[in-house]
Amino acid sequence: MNDPRKLDDVKYKENLKKKILKLKKEKDAVIIVHNYQRDEIQDIADISGDSLALSQAAVRADAKVIVFCGVHFMAESASILNPDKIVLLPVKEAGCPMADMVSVEGLRQKKKEHPEAAVVCYVNTTAAIKAESDICCTSSNAVQIVKSLKDYKEVIFIPDKNLGRYVQQNVPDKKIILWEGFCPTHVRVSNDIVLEAKKLHPEAEILSHPECNPDVLSISDGIFSTGGMFKYVKTAKAKSFIIVTELGMLYGLKKANPGKNFYIPTDRLICPTMKLTTLGWVLYSLESMEHEVKITGEIKEKAYKVLERMLKVSGEKSGAAISGV
Repeated sequence: MNDPRKLDDVKYKENLKKKILKLKKEKDAVIIVHNYQRDEIQDIADISGDSLALSQAAVRADAKVIVFCGVHFMAESASILNPDKIVLLPVKEAGCPMADMVSVEGLRQKKKEHPEAAVVCYVNTTAAIKAESDICCTSSNAVQIVKSLKDYKEVIFIPDKNLGRYVQQNVPDKKIILWEGFCPTHVRVSNDIVLEAKKLHPEAEILSHPECNPDVLSISDGIFSTGGMFKYVKTAKAKSFIIVTELGMLYGLKKANPGKNFYIPTDRLICPTMKLTTLGWVLYSLESMEHEVKITGEIKEKAYKVLERMLKVSGEKSGAAISGV
């Protein structure tokens, strides 16, 4: 017999979705959703993807309002790239612990210690940190961005040391100066846990996010951003995959690839702040037009240039398109 409580929950969520879609049209809004969000949030997305795809989507968004279902630094970037639009973050407390691991004062000191180095900031940083950097990157284009810095032999890479190590392996001609930051979610999994999952599913390929520890990356069949995982799985000959990143990825992968199997090595791979956003908060955000994220002044101008450089290297049109025109 079906649990009536679960049936009520489904009806409740469907009712919220209908209200959200109605309000979205009335407010001329677009809903942008990161791959790590709750399943039901992914269902209402106009655009979903990894950090690079969402940055590019924000540039192209043809709407007055952007509802960003992700974390704070993502909404900041959307605001910087779209100064004439209203950017809403449904839950203002949705932050990123990794982004909080680097301070402006600390970065300025590191720049003094390495005056000849370029500063590459991972997109998982605040607007103030981006304003102190030379160029931004995401997990999908980090290697490409660092390789593009032809005039620099040294690169200060902030804040994720695991992504920085991955870049160093792929760009051996440059010295990567690491910051001691990390993703608290990705570092929870060890290679022992992944190998246990491999024993249970020996036919499965191991696909890992570069924010994972080096010992996990060393046993992986492929290392990808979340967007990269989607692209790889779509054309891969393999039918089964162990996905070593935030568990929100499984919903989208299963939906896009119904004939393939996906496994998560451990339930520890969950980002608490990504899961703060609920349908109720999205509805409230549209009803009340809260919580608006707006970056202005010198920080906005400097951070804009840093994001613009990244998008140019990644092949995205800049200039008027980036300003939201």
